[in-house]
Amino acid sequence: MVDLAKITEPLSLPLARSRPRGPLVLELDLTEGVADEAPGDPVSQIMNRRRQHYLDVVEGIRRGARDPRVAALVVRVDTRSLGFAKVQELRHTVADFRSTGKPAVAWADSFGETGEGNLPYYLACAFSRVVMAPTGVLGLTGLIMRTTFVKGALDKLDVTYEVGARHEYKNALNSVTETGYTEAQREASDRIVTSLGEQIIEAVAEARGLSVEEVRALVSRGPFMAGESVEKGLVDRLAYRDEVYSELFDQVREREKAHGKESGGRSGAGEPELQFVTRYHRKHTPPPLPRIANESGYIALISAAGTINLGRTRRSPLGGGTVMGSDTVAAAFRAARRDPHVKAVVFRVDSRGGSPAASDAIRRESELTSQAGIPVVSAMGDVAGSGGYYVTLGSDAIVAQPGTLTGSIGVLTGKPVLGALLERYGVTSDSVRLGDHAGMFGTDRPFTESEWERVNALLDEIYEDFTGKVAQARGMTREQVDKVARGRVWTGRDAHERGLVDELGGLETAVRIARRRADAGPLPVRAFPRAHPLDRIRQHESSEDLASSGPQTVLGAWGPLEHAAVAMGLPVGGPLMMPNLGEVR
Repeated sequence: MVDLAKITEPLSLPLARSRPRGPLVLELDLTEGVADEAPGDPVSQIMNRRRQHYLDVVEGIRRGARDPRVAALVVRVDTRSLGFAKVQELRHTVADFRSTGKPAVAWADSFGETGEGNLPYYLACAFSRVVMAPTGVLGLTGLIMRTTFVKGALDKLDVTYEVGARHEYKNALNSVTETGYTEAQREASDRIVTSLGEQIIEAVAEARGLSVEEVRALVSRGPFMAGESVEKGLVDRLAYRDEVYSELFDQVREREKAHGKESGGRSGAGEPELQFVTRYHRKHTPPPLPRIANESGYIALISAAGTINLGRTRRSPLGGGTVMGSDTVAAAFRAARRDPHVKAVVFRVDSRGGSPAASDAIRRESELTSQAGIPVVSAMGDVAGSGGYYVTLGSDAIVAQPGTLTGSIGVLTGKPVLGALLERYGVTSDSVRLGDHAGMFGTDRPFTESEWERVNALLDEIYEDFTGKVAQARGMTREQVDKVARGRVWTGRDAHERGLVDELGGLETAVRIARRRADAGPLPVRAFPRAHPLDRIRQHESSEDLASSGPQTVLGAWGPLEHAAVAMGLPVGGPLMMPNLGEVR
């Protein structure tokens, strides 16, 4: 992998050595966007050069909490590139930073001028001080989950959808088969909004010294003007950027004086210096060294995101997300089993699901890794539902944030029927075939009765297999699984209460569990596997050669329009897909 940061690093070293070493103020600008993982090819690295990597942000703040030279943290809050679970993990990281006594300031020009301020304000409440610009608005207005139904428009086009699902809560294609919520979809959606809303209200109440009832009442009266935000105790002060930084720097200088000219290796005479969190983290993270014979070992971090498909992981440099390839993830687990230095695996998953066969292939390799004596702990991201939950079933423990969306233990399949639309515009087709079911998945006609019999048999088989593996992995009966399955999506908090998740937390929690299960002390964590740049061009020896299953950078069929394709019900995933619930803001 080519890392441009490592290439340009030497250019800045002479200048850095000549500057006075004052206390560091770590800075994070979330309006720049945060990427889930580092791109694996030079083109993507260039196109995403300014995007910070989420794990670099989290680990940089944690490192700064323990670094005596780091004196404070200031963050420009924005959550457009962060989901609920990542916000919660970032909140825990900030709490860890604050526990050392160092100030952490959150500031924003506005917390959602158009009402979408709930999530950024939820993040800001983790800081020791919350500041907003004098012309800002605090959009604390409560959560809403909105689903767009296009069946009425499709009816006008003479387009219908053939959909089979197991069971009533598996509603990923309801937008093309219904004109509004079904009873089951409304029930499940209401519970998700209620659970996430309660988590925000409880956090705001604790941070701002208010009762839950007071915050609930405030939520129903938002949004709030700048002056009202201070008056009601939701914001500490109104200030512009220059005032925020000037005040924080003065606070750092005062702290330095109070601790003497030298405290913990810091120079009290130097002026405070700003440095981006990710820049700080990279400067203090040594490059991976060649393995040595007496190396004690490490925890391998295997990350997998996107729709789950057979084959290799694919990424598009033009956006549109990542496709999680079963070959790539399975090969990573096999490599972990062969590496004597890997003492445990943390499997980070962020996926709405996809192919049953691909999901099961990943689950199998995870299970084999555990059976080989290497503990596997799954850490869920913003979403780990349907196939995204399936792949975690081979692990020894599952960790999720309270706001993770998970479960969706069910199955569905469907196809659009375009025959009438095509006929209207004079588009015709003809065919020859061998076998009564040869064209059953074509979009020119509905399923026949005998084809529906096969479809239903397929759905039943996949559902029974899925729920059976859940029962075995979670130590539950089939009846207990069916009560929490049937395609229903749960928040991490609700999933934990129902036995689908072992512990609430993020990557730090998963690493702690992995270290405990490995019984090998405070092992370091390393992204795994680390491919060599030449692996892209050399010939591979066999399917056991890890490089042969490495990620591909390709232009996806939909590219940056993938989310629009999903919203239209187009077939870009697979049967083990949970619904795209949209943004909860």
